[in-house]
Amino acid sequence: MQEEFASTLLESAVTELSRLPGVGRKTALRLALHLLRRDESEGVALGEAIINLRKNIRYCSVCHNISETEVCPICGSEHRDHHTVCVVESVNDVMSIERTRQFAGVYHVLGGVISPMDGIGPDNLEIDSLVERVSAGDVKEVILALGATMEGDTTNFYIFRKLAPFGEVKITQLARGVAVGNDLEYTDEITLGRSLLQRTLFTDSFGS
Repeated sequence: MQEEFASTLLESAVTELSRLPGVGRKTALRLALHLLRRDESEGVALGEAIINLRKNIRYCSVCHNISETEVCPICGSEHRDHHTVCVVESVNDVMSIERTRQFAGVYHVLGGVISPMDGIGPDNLEIDSLVERVSAGDVKEVILALGATMEGDTTNFYIFRKLAPFGEVKITQLARGVAVGNDLEYTDEITLGRSLLQRTLFTDSFGS
């Protein structure tokens, strides 16, 4: 049953807030009423932050991580190992790995995983740009750090096949300290850090 609002402005706010993942209309209503009870400056600050996020955040032209500049700070850093590229599904995964403080290389964000059921194929992901990075000749290792799911494994194998012509490039994957079915975003930092440090050759998984 649709709620009846005394204010069309409140109804509009609730409708927009309820579009956020995990936010139903009841939660959206509580959030909207909370903002109304707070000082006006807090609501204005929130609105400005969201507008600035949408207007000024872009995607790194190298790795496709979020950035405020053409090239993100990680790709632009002289202190990172640019010979080692960690392939992840999403920006969330970059943040998760960075929190472990166990990785000094750079990243490549695919923007998803291959999932025919969801209509997501290789052409919908940043796989061709990864191949271009590797073909440039500076990459020595590619770490496949996708979630331990059927879709993640399918994507890993597809990328492995695409990179097979570059035989001099080592292709590794996270050690299976990450439980099967888990996304990196929900893996604790210690387990994720150890999985990075104990990574194995991707070809070793063929016999398992």
